[in-house]
Amino acid sequence: MEIKYRVADQEDLKEICDMFGAAVDRMIQNQIFQWDEVYPTEQDFRRDIERGELYVGVIEGRIAVVYVVNQECDEQYINGAWQHANEPYYVIHRLCVNPAFQNRGVARRAMLHIEEQLAGRGIHAIRLDSFSRNPYALRLYENLGYARVGTADWRKGRFYLMEKYF
Repeated sequence: MEIKYRVADQEDLKEICDMFGAAVDRMIQNQIFQWDEVYPTEQDFRRDIERGELYVGVIEGRIAVVYVVNQECDEQYINGAWQHANEPYYVIHRLCVNPAFQNRGVARRAMLHIEEQLAGRGIHAIRLDSFSRNPYALRLYENLGYARVGTADWRKGRFYLMEKYF
């Protein structure tokens, strides 16, 4: 199962929004209340696309995974005891796998692709936050070597700030 990655464009917006809607429904079924109608929104995705920061991974003509990579972070990232604070870094936002492709290693492959993509830019530090009540995401990140370095408390609850240097 080959995944082709590319920068998203405005023509992808409807499919991205539909995919996130299905993913939120699946998360709610699994008692994971991380995302909702307040966040993330179509406007978030539109802005990400305009900035060239939203990427899609396509399998068999369908968007299977979406993620945003940039150097922006919320002010609560100050709570992180970042081990590589002096290194240039990027932040992963809104990683989401289409429910039709879940449980096939797509998220893991996307994360490895992101690391390779950033290494190609000379970046070897990645930061992200993960909802404390999303065991699937936590297991993914920890299995890939991301370490918890702090916490952030947002509207939906506690999130773990995580970092990897590779």
